[in-house]
Amino acid sequence: MIRLDNISKQNGRQLLFIEASAALQRGEKIGLVGPNGAGKTTLFRMITGQEPPDEGLVLVDRGVTIGFFSQDVGEMSGRSAVAEVMDGAGDVSTVAAELRELESALADPDRADEMEALIERFGEVQARFEELGGYALDGRAREVLAGLSFSPEMMDGDVGALSGGWKMRVALARILLMRPDVMLLDEPSNHLDLESLIWLENFLRGYDGALLMTSHDREFMNRIVRKIIEIDGGALTSYSGDYGFYERQRALAEQQQQAQFERQQAMLAKEIAFIERFKARASHAAQVQSRVKKLDKIDRVEPPRRRQVTSFEFLPAPRSGDDVAKLRQVHKRYGSRVIYEGLDLLVRRRERCCVLGVNGAGKSTLLKLVTGSTEPDEGTVTLGGSVKLGYFAQHAMELLDGDRTVFQALEDDFPRAPQGSLRALAGCFGFTGDDVEKRCRVLSGGEKARLVMAKMLYDPPNFLVLDEPTNHLDIATKEMLIAALAQYEGTMLFVSHDRHFLAALSNRVLELTPEGLHDYDGGYTEYVARTGQEAPGLHA
Repeated sequence: MIRLDNISKQNGRQLLFIEASAALQRGEKIGLVGPNGAGKTTLFRMITGQEPPDEGLVLVDRGVTIGFFSQDVGEMSGRSAVAEVMDGAGDVSTVAAELRELESALADPDRADEMEALIERFGEVQARFEELGGYALDGRAREVLAGLSFSPEMMDGDVGALSGGWKMRVALARILLMRPDVMLLDEPSNHLDLESLIWLENFLRGYDGALLMTSHDREFMNRIVRKIIEIDGGALTSYSGDYGFYERQRALAEQQQQAQFERQQAMLAKEIAFIERFKARASHAAQVQSRVKKLDKIDRVEPPRRRQVTSFEFLPAPRSGDDVAKLRQVHKRYGSRVIYEGLDLLVRRRERCCVLGVNGAGKSTLLKLVTGSTEPDEGTVTLGGSVKLGYFAQHAMELLDGDRTVFQALEDDFPRAPQGSLRALAGCFGFTGDDVEKRCRVLSGGEKARLVMAKMLYDPPNFLVLDEPTNHLDIATKEMLIAALAQYEGTMLFVSHDRHFLAALSNRVLELTPEGLHDYDGGYTEYVARTGQEAPGLHA
């Protein structure tokens, strides 16, 4: 359906693709992976014709429809979310627009003399609309929006009043309703809660078109794709399997290449030592010449060229008391909406509590109450003795000073820390080389999240409260964070939609339901096994 034939592409001074080739066949579901800046979004833009390759061809079969979801959703306002989604439904939305125009023309007394032609055309368009399933379109659009966690009020309200994250869901819903021959999805799992993520996973598994997508959620990727295309060093390499298979194969290939490289280096060193030793002796001139020629002809093996993710090790956190946070008979409401009535909760030292609940159940509110960011209407919230709190909230990224560089932002928080130590910290969180000189205002969402996390974890608290800490983080940085937090000896209370993160770190599950708090001993994996659901109300 789509072929990339020896494409080359340069972005400024960076070579993104060098005579790279790949193909997307009918019905294939492919994950596109590679380090940040490798050219994943550029590849999508070349397939959709928004950017041409410098050399080579992008070939799309005649008549193939492509739906492209990207993080840049543009402006939306003046229409309901349902209308916005239906407008992107391909042919049927074009026919619907003509039907609306004809209805308006039929009601216009100034066009009475055209009535016969208008009625005839209206009949033709109406038949075509029916044939395309147009009358079911509103219901289908609402079904998709409901799957992405929209309430009926949000579906019918002005899309302009929605936050950026919800507008992204509208843009995603447009593509899903369109059901094109090929879907190109650039980070569709960003901004989705766990329920929406699982719904989208099931939708894409049942989609019979071809799919090419990026995602920072390895579990999501593993359940959908059956092939991986990796962008690295200008080349496109295909692996037949899910993300886990790709990781294993890539690690194996790296080991083999490293072993080849080391063997060749040893051989070269031996040959060069011989040449250096005997080059001045006439008796060995022929042998020396022979070996010099041999060295010139050898194809040099390059060492594996992989982005190294530095591991981050916590300094020991001070010990807290055994009771870390206590909520007694807490009541909380927003307007007429009751969030909690008489909530009791005790978080104990070294517990890692993950908080689950449907949208609006009060997950973020619980974290805000514990951190003192919001007050209960009734009841008490108290932190235990010697508790040193660290709170990662989504709005923390907005509080960074845009004029400061990454390094200055770290220095501002830790003025007495050695420069080398701060540079090592920045490197752990993906800021290497000149990246530390970037001003905060130009950082992407992922870079801001990494900087806030670095600031919080350098001098570690003994109670970490994390609200969606993995949003915007790429898979490699998430793995580093999971490895670091697995060694952390403090207490954690966190909300996340990343099932790999939940399973790796939790040892207690707090499920918020309309009936109250359900408390499960054991981590997320045990919760799924016990309840048969991966998220409240959704069976695995």
